[in-house]
Amino acid sequence: MEQDDPAEALTELRERRPSPLELLQVAAGSGLAVYGVWALLLQPGFRRVPLRLQVPYVGASARQVEHVLSLLRGRPGKTVDLGSGDGRIVLAAHRCGLRPAVGYELNPWLVGLAWLRAWRAGCVGSVRFHREDLWKVSLRDCHNVSVFLAPSVLPLLEDKLQAELPAGARVVSGRFPLPTWQPVAVVGEGLDRVWAYDIHRGGPAGQAVPGPGSASVLGTPNSQTG
Repeated sequence: MEQDDPAEALTELRERRPSPLELLQVAAGSGLAVYGVWALLLQPGFRRVPLRLQVPYVGASARQVEHVLSLLRGRPGKTVDLGSGDGRIVLAAHRCGLRPAVGYELNPWLVGLAWLRAWRAGCVGSVRFHREDLWKVSLRDCHNVSVFLAPSVLPLLEDKLQAELPAGARVVSGRFPLPTWQPVAVVGEGLDRVWAYDIHRGGPAGQAVPGPGSASVLGTPNSQTG
C-alpha cells in the first residue's frame, strides 16, 4: 500500500478551496466563539439586574477618560465610577490626585481585570473596586461621580443622584447627557463628549436643581488649558 507524501498532502490542502458548507461552518463556529466570550465576560453581572436596568460594557477611550478628568481634576472628596468596567477611569482618577477613587462594577470578570490593572500600576492598596450593583450603592458620601451609561437608564439615574448626592457634588456623564439636567460644562465632540453637572440643594425636599444658567463648552483637549 502506497503511503501519502506529507509534503504533497500539505500542498494539496493549501491549494484546495473550501466549499460553501465549510465556509458556513467556519462562520458559525466564529459566531459561537464570540457569543462564548460575551457570555463568559459580560453576561454574568446581567443575570442579577432587571432587563430595563442592564447596561452593556463599552470601555471608555483614552480621550473620554481625559475629558472626565479635566472636569474633576482638583476637586476634593471621594470619587466613584458607576459601572467601572476594567477600572481605567478609577486608576486615572487616582493618578491625577482624585482620592479615594472607587469603582462599582457588577461583572466579576471585569472586577478581576480592574484589580489586575491596579496591580500592574502598583496601586492595589490605594484604589478600591467593589462587585456591586450600581443601583444599590449609596452615594451619600460621594463628591465626584463618573458615569458612562446607556440613555435608557439615565432618567432613573437622575432620580438616584438627586436623592443621594450631597450638596456640592459633581456628576460627569460620558457619551450621553443626563436628559433633564442643565450642565455647567461640556467638553469634547461626538462620542468623546462629556457633560458636568453640579448638585445644589433648594427647598425643604432637598431637590437637586440646575447649576449656572448655560453650559460652558470647553471644546477639545487641544483648546483646553490646565
